[in-house]
Formats: sequence, C-alpha cells, structure tokens
Amino acid sequence: MDPIADFLTAIRNGYLAKKETISVRKSKLKSALAGILVKQGFLLSAQDVEHEIKLTLHYLPDGQPILTHIKRISKPGVRRYTGADSIPGALSGAGVTILSTPAGILTDKEARAQRLGGEIICQLW
Repeated sequence: MDPIADFLTAIRNGYLAKKETISVRKSKLKSALAGILVKQGFLLSAQDVEHEIKLTLHYLPDGQPILTHIKRISKPGVRRYTGADSIPGALSGAGVTILSTPAGILTDKEARAQRLGGEIICQLW
C-alpha cells in the first residue's frame, strides 16, 4: 500500500464529494504535505487530532474546488528523483510540484531556491 497515494486520493475524493472536511490517518510525512497544501492555498486548514489529521477543503465562491488535479509521480515501485537543476514545474509554473529533499518536504520553488534535488512526490494544480 502507498500511504501518500491514499492521502492524495482522500483529498481528491473529498473534493469530488463536495465535503467540507475530511480526516486521514496521521503521519509525519502526511502532516508535512498537509502543511504545504495549506501554505499553497489548496486547503483552508489542517489540524492534528490524536491519530488523525482533519483537513478543511477550500472551494471557490461558486462552489468549484480550488484543487482540480492531483498526480502522484514517484511511486513505491518506481521512484522518481531529480537534481536541483532539473526540477519539473507543474502546468508551466501555475501548479506546484512537491519534493522530498534532505531539508524536508518542499515545493518546487523552495527546492530551486535552496538548490536541492530529491524525490518528486506529486504535482498539484
């Protein structure tokens, strides 16, 4: 099983079902990913509650979800790594690529600024 894919799928399904909040099992990696999603504006909030993370989804005023596409890049069977000079942008810079680097979980812009490469976790837009 891939816990990151399950996390991203729970978010995608929450948006498709027009849910206001969803809960996922807690881990350090999922908490870091949720923090980036909040910072990037894809989620309104992420709260740690005992063994779960409660995520509040973000919608536009007309009810459309802010986050329309979630793509898992590096998978347990096929890991994808990149150097600092070749970090791919999502949707020509309009989206966000999330990487796992030696400095922690970073967005593509943060990784480029710090000149760090790493494992490409996912792309969002």
